[in-house]
Amino acid sequence: MKISKIKELLNAEIVCGEDMLEEDVHSACGCDMMSDVLAYVKDQAVLLTGLCNLQVVRTAVMMDMKCIVFVRSKKPTDDIIELAKDSGIAVLTSAERMYSACGILYTNGLQSGTVAHA
Repeated sequence: MKISKIKELLNAEIVCGEDMLEEDVHSACGCDMMSDVLAYVKDQAVLLTGLCNLQVVRTAVMMDMKCIVFVRSKKPTDDIIELAKDSGIAVLTSAERMYSACGILYTNGLQSGTVAHA
């Protein structure tokens, strides 16, 4: 799925990374606990979160993600946007709640890349 399709499906606004809208992504996760993203997520390209701080971008960088979607109309601060730009990560914001946003993307073909629990 292209980032532009995610933008369309979630009726999202692009905050930065307009040049990345045609990038393909194959999986996503929705999480507000960055420690869980680091522990349980693999092969992600999109992070959906309501947590709005620099740690979200740093986590996305560590996990080689291409896109962050802030849900619940969260607006990233200038320092978050600047770090995302410097890191080559597209940032979107959507009024959708996380549960709905994840469901919309999943039903439209974007898969989960979480590690199965033992």
